[in-house]
Amino acid sequence: MDVAASQHMLVCALQELGNLIHNLGTTAAPLLQDSSTGLLDSILSVTLHPSISVRLAAAWCLHCIAVALPSYLTPLLDCCLERLTGHKSSPEAVTGFSFAVAALLGAVKHCPLGIPHGKGKIIMTLAEDLLCSAAQNSRLSAQRTQAGWLLIAALMTLGPAVVSHHLARVLLLWKCVFPASPKDLETEKSRGDSFTWQVTLEGRAGALCAIKSFVSHCGDLLTEEVIQRLLPPLPCAVDLLTQLSSILKMYGSPLKTPSVVYRQRLYELLILLPPETYEGNLCAILKELAADLTAPDIQVSASTFLLPPLCHQDDLLILSPLLQETDHRFIEEQLLLGNGVACGSLEYDPYLIYEKDVEGDSVPKPLPPALSVISSAAKLFGVVCAHVGETQRLPILEQLLDSIKHTKGARQQVVQLHVVSSVSSFLKYVALSKGCLGPEELKRFALTLVTGALESTNPLLRCAAAEAWARLAQVLDDGAFTAGLAQVSFDKLKSARDVVTRTGHSLALGSLHRYLGGISSSQHLNSCIGILYTLAQDSTSPDVQTWALHSLSLIIDSAGPLYYVHVEPTLSLIIMLLLNVPPTHAEVHQSLGRCLNALITTLGPELQGNSTSISTLRASCLLGCAVMQDNPDCLVQAQAISCLQQLHMFAPRHVNLSSLVSCLCEILLDNSVLVNLYSPYLLLRRAVLACLRQLVQREAAEVSEHAVMLAKDSREELTPDADIREVGLEGALLILLDKETDERLCHDIKETLNYMLTSMAVEKLSLWLKLCKDVLAASADCTAITCVDTMQEEEGDKGDDASVLTTRHDEKSHPFTNPRWATRVFAAECVCRIINQCENATSAHFDIALAQEMKKKDSRNDFLVLHLADLIRMAFMAATDHSDQLRLSGLEMLLVVIRRFATVPEPEFPGHVILEQYQANVGAALRPAFTSETPPDVTAKACQVCSAWIASGVVSDLNDLRRVHQLLVSSLTKIQAGKEALSHLYNESASTMEILAVLKAWAEVYIIAVQRHKNHRQPLKTTSCLEDSIRNGSCSSDGLLDLVYADLGTLSRLWLAALQDFALLTLPSEFASQLPAEGGAFYTAETSENAKLQYYNSWALILHATALWLTSTGFVVADPDEGASDLSRPVTPTSMCQGSSSGATIKSPEDVYTDRFHLILGISVEFLCSLRSDATMESITACLHALQALLDVPWPRSKIGSDQDLGIELLNVLHRVILTRESPSIQLASLEVVRQIICAAQEHVKEKRRSAEVDDGAAEKETLPEFGEGKDTGGLVPGKSLVFATLELCVCILVRQLPELNPKLTGSPGVKARKPQMLSEDGSRLVSAALVILSELPAVCSPEGSISILPTILYLTIGVLRETAVKLPGGQLSSTVAASLQALKGILSSPMARAEKSHTAWTDLLRSALTTVLDCWDPEHFSLVDETHEELDEVSLLTAITVFILSTSPEVTTIPCLQKRCIDKFKATLEIKDPMVQIKTYQLLHSIFQYPNPAVSYPYIYSLASCIMEKLQEIDKRKPENTAELQIFQEGIKVLETLVTVAEEHHRSQLVACLLPILISFLLDENALGSATSIMRNLHDFALQNLMQIGPQYSSVFKSLVASSPALKARLEAAIKGNQESVKVKIPTSKYTKSPGKNSSIQLKTSFL
Repeated sequence: MDVAASQHMLVCALQELGNLIHNLGTTAAPLLQDSSTGLLDSILSVTLHPSISVRLAAAWCLHCIAVALPSYLTPLLDCCLERLTGHKSSPEAVTGFSFAVAALLGAVKHCPLGIPHGKGKIIMTLAEDLLCSAAQNSRLSAQRTQAGWLLIAALMTLGPAVVSHHLARVLLLWKCVFPASPKDLETEKSRGDSFTWQVTLEGRAGALCAIKSFVSHCGDLLTEEVIQRLLPPLPCAVDLLTQLSSILKMYGSPLKTPSVVYRQRLYELLILLPPETYEGNLCAILKELAADLTAPDIQVSASTFLLPPLCHQDDLLILSPLLQETDHRFIEEQLLLGNGVACGSLEYDPYLIYEKDVEGDSVPKPLPPALSVISSAAKLFGVVCAHVGETQRLPILEQLLDSIKHTKGARQQVVQLHVVSSVSSFLKYVALSKGCLGPEELKRFALTLVTGALESTNPLLRCAAAEAWARLAQVLDDGAFTAGLAQVSFDKLKSARDVVTRTGHSLALGSLHRYLGGISSSQHLNSCIGILYTLAQDSTSPDVQTWALHSLSLIIDSAGPLYYVHVEPTLSLIIMLLLNVPPTHAEVHQSLGRCLNALITTLGPELQGNSTSISTLRASCLLGCAVMQDNPDCLVQAQAISCLQQLHMFAPRHVNLSSLVSCLCEILLDNSVLVNLYSPYLLLRRAVLACLRQLVQREAAEVSEHAVMLAKDSREELTPDADIREVGLEGALLILLDKETDERLCHDIKETLNYMLTSMAVEKLSLWLKLCKDVLAASADCTAITCVDTMQEEEGDKGDDASVLTTRHDEKSHPFTNPRWATRVFAAECVCRIINQCENATSAHFDIALAQEMKKKDSRNDFLVLHLADLIRMAFMAATDHSDQLRLSGLEMLLVVIRRFATVPEPEFPGHVILEQYQANVGAALRPAFTSETPPDVTAKACQVCSAWIASGVVSDLNDLRRVHQLLVSSLTKIQAGKEALSHLYNESASTMEILAVLKAWAEVYIIAVQRHKNHRQPLKTTSCLEDSIRNGSCSSDGLLDLVYADLGTLSRLWLAALQDFALLTLPSEFASQLPAEGGAFYTAETSENAKLQYYNSWALILHATALWLTSTGFVVADPDEGASDLSRPVTPTSMCQGSSSGATIKSPEDVYTDRFHLILGISVEFLCSLRSDATMESITACLHALQALLDVPWPRSKIGSDQDLGIELLNVLHRVILTRESPSIQLASLEVVRQIICAAQEHVKEKRRSAEVDDGAAEKETLPEFGEGKDTGGLVPGKSLVFATLELCVCILVRQLPELNPKLTGSPGVKARKPQMLSEDGSRLVSAALVILSELPAVCSPEGSISILPTILYLTIGVLRETAVKLPGGQLSSTVAASLQALKGILSSPMARAEKSHTAWTDLLRSALTTVLDCWDPEHFSLVDETHEELDEVSLLTAITVFILSTSPEVTTIPCLQKRCIDKFKATLEIKDPMVQIKTYQLLHSIFQYPNPAVSYPYIYSLASCIMEKLQEIDKRKPENTAELQIFQEGIKVLETLVTVAEEHHRSQLVACLLPILISFLLDENALGSATSIMRNLHDFALQNLMQIGPQYSSVFKSLVASSPALKARLEAAIKGNQESVKVKIPTSKYTKSPGKNSSIQLKTSFL
């Protein structure tokens, strides 16, 4: 077969093959791996075909393969480069393989993993070599020149990261390709021949294209300096442009095409460059453009490509159907090509092979150079004309107008078309840039030109002219001129009878309104509407009706509310025309539909009204829609649906949803069977889907129901592929999604399904999961890879993951046959969304026991947890597919399932979780992702799933856990070799991504392992013990830590290297020169920009893990190179340098610690002090936890403690975090770090004091020099004081939770009595943490410094106590009150209170504080307006007073006035009837009575003992009725017993004599004991037990008392006798003998006393 005959067949085959593989994606890998077909070799062999079309088609096919299978990109590129280098002497090879390389480079932007950076250098060198060797062999000159520049132009698409390294060489080539001066150009002209000029023009056109590609793709490199280097050749390029015509005359027709291509390339570049860069050549360029646009030899009409961009998108609807999108557009284009109409083809411009095509995967179709030069010239004319002086515009426009006049016939039409296009382009540019037109003359010329075009026979030209007409009015922005234009159209429309004038001017009126609103006066609006009404009824010409109605729709749209008065007549007109115009005039009906749509929009929400007029309008609108729905034309039906969609938006109640959904489904699904989801008309399908999408946003359930009802009503009993009755509308849409190729339509289907899923997935859980499962399980041979059932797995061998895979033949016919990978990816994403939806619904979705119980109650209930097996199966199928995108989605699904279900317990096996049974499935799903041929992004995702699985705690047995752990170990082994050993198929940044994903996964596992170990609080194992446990596989609480331990030496080294990389990459740009030239441990210098993103995703967890590792070593190990076995060995200077590769100076251990400490601290502070808005919670939390871990060990604390500036800096950063992040967990973590910083400062101060004591040999601290903040003066300087910075931060926390603490807000300096409040749980935690920090502050100060801060600390602590002292049931204390009491105790017992220099001041301040506390509860101070306010909690007050009494030195509380008030408070509280308050009061008095210093305790005993005694004696008369009253008695007795022990010897007998009768009075005799209540029996037991204990201790008193009172004796004997049987063993273990307050509900974690 000859070349000419075979080329078309080959081009067709290659394009189809390319598209096929492009659509298959990575699932096409087996096709290419099949050696029997040798597909790639065949395509590469065609690259040498004699026909350029075939060579380009082969290159494009390779491009499609590379986009579909990114792993083939680099090998193909290498192969083509190698062959190009080896076959430089073959013209076909040079062009064929340069096309292939360019096409492959164009594919790189579609492949996120990229190509190795070094390829850029190889390509650049090869391109230079081709350009330099072009002159050596005249037979190859043109091909080598073209190939060289094509490679450079394609290289530019790789972006700034690659191009920046080669820019200098490119600019040098660019400079050399043009003559240096006009003189050199003249010299060039005089020598050479036709061939050399051909090569020269080819080279210069290529250079222009390369620079254009550079400007398009590397905008970031276009600095001022680079622009200055780009500019010098431009004037010369323009000079050559002006000389082209004379060169063409000299050398004849061979130069015709090269010269046109040169012009086009120059114009394209100039369009992209700012006009300022070539302002010196504007006039010359303008003349050339004018000449091109009016050249005498242009024959072909270019209207179909030149005008559409200049027309308004909406106006194109009234024109040829060719401008509308259809499914079969490709066939229509081929027909046009056969009819001689201009259509594109890649050989016209091979440089487009590397550009991203607008239509996705279809081949670029550039127009012939003769046409594309016109297109570029018209566009550039607009820019240049707008930038030349106003005086220069006029002659050019005159020249253009004359050229139209001086041509005749068909040529005149062509010239007119070009001129109108360029002037339209100019007007559009001026309008958009808010420029000015120029002198009056110019306006006249423009008007003449546009008016002529408005009356052209070419409808597209009329359309463009109408747009220009309106743009002219917009630029001039003059009301009178606009009115004049409208008047011109009015007059023309009134007088003219021909179709052309009427259509042109009617559209002109519509365009004017579009750009200038409803033209200022309503009179013009009325005139316009009147004329258009008349034209719309001109039944002799459907064209006139179409254009007039379209124009009317524009006016309705732009007039807005002004049009309201015209709505009724317009609507009547539309209905009349819809009924009268024959359906065959579909274009008229389409315009009527647009008018109706605009009217509905104008009426808007008023359509919901119920008045007669509105009801009539609404009925008319619905009637209009019904008429259009019955029209046979698909575009009219599309308009009808669009109108109904608008109506539904504004008046949903009045649109019959059932009939609308039926209509949509009948169009979308085939009328006859209701199952074949396909209407042959793309625009109609788009309209249906747009409408459905809107309907389901509001009423998804109803829409779905109506669709199913429609299917049930249909009588056909056929067995179609997918019955809507089974799969629902959701399934039908999924099937449509799989068949549809139009991007916009697919997007709408996905959106529709997403809305349906959001509103209905939880209710229709089984249906949705079944659909997704069917899509994911469907495969070519109707077998579905499934996970083996759990039962089988348990019965069989559990040891092997391979047993999890099995194939099962699906008996039932499948609704989805071989769905495309994109559909399956969408199904996998849907499953993740369903899980999220269930998370927002009831908790039963994640609780199997509850789900099963609710399912029993009502079988219709459905819960996600019951479908867990299906979820795992789907994730497994997706994760092990051939498609990489589906594998990623499957792994994401698996990750979501693990995170959501990890904690769901298995009710049948307590102590186990439900996911445990699926561990083999998880292992099997992950294993394929770790094979050598897996792309790095899939491996990276799998690492994330591995770490989540291990960290989830689902698997507790170490042997089982090893399956997944081993995968991470294998990855770790792979990356230990660093960046060199990883795959060379992709860009280096892909390797960085994989390495960091592995390190991040290990970091997560290590963090969890350490946390679990801490929770079990086991002492750290020794190495030998660890090895034993790893060998035995025993699972202890720190078994996970054992697993990680083996690799910890390696990991810590890699983590530190990654952190060092991250620290370097985050340095500001001014330090770029200091970065290592070869890059970091895991990134190369050239790919640093790409690598940054990977580091940003991973650094936080790695930082946390490194900090934990350093903490675990206690900063004892300096070099992780020693490996895990040596981790516990202290570092010596000799071991430090082992493993050091260079002979650099050996660092001391101290220096190594310091470097690491500053690395972690530096990264943390740099991140926290400038938190970006996109900083994740995970990163911030990990960063704060890393700081906490760091400060858990003494050495880093000593560094912070000794460097006050560093501590202050850290506090300021943490303060900013607290201010900018509202999350309570982040604020709590920040406060924990603050506490550790204060502890570090305390340790530092203590250490200085201790060393000073040792040095001075002094016995007393008070004689030493002062250490701590405040020194001798007590002054704290803001910005220089750690304590001040801490106070600021704590006040910030406290005032945000309790604004009443801020005196500025409350308007009073003191603590006012207000209603106390309960804080939220988070708020309470924050306040408690802040109080702990406050109580630690005095220890950081010198005595004088402590005096400065004490008032503030006391004010805040007592303020919190007062504001949150809410009465809780059972006498409990709120957590904030507990925290403030604990803080108070810490402050009061501070050594500073007793230090010589501060003792007096502290005593005064503490007395004031106690007074404040007493005042808070003093009725005189209450200012509560509402008496029903909750009272303050007396228990909190008494506890605070008791803390003061017991924790301060006696002189604070023993001054009479304060002591009296305190005693009165206790007295008053004893009178309160609330039993819990009485119990607490007794407990607190118990503590005070036991106080060793009599000066403190005796006054309370004297004042309160008799009162207590009386109360106890009362109980004899009023028997206790409940546990609380019983406890009051017990606590009272304990207080009296305490009195006995603390009393002086000679008073004890009297006290015992008082106590015994009370106890005996509660004894019951034998008869009473049997009938007594449990309370009285318990009282009897308690009294008897105490008597048994006291009797022997004070026997003499006991005997005398019994002897003196026969009644007591008799009672005692009767009780003992009655109790004889039960007392023997039981009494000593009575539950009331346990610690005081056992039954009290005040369960404090800490004793304040």
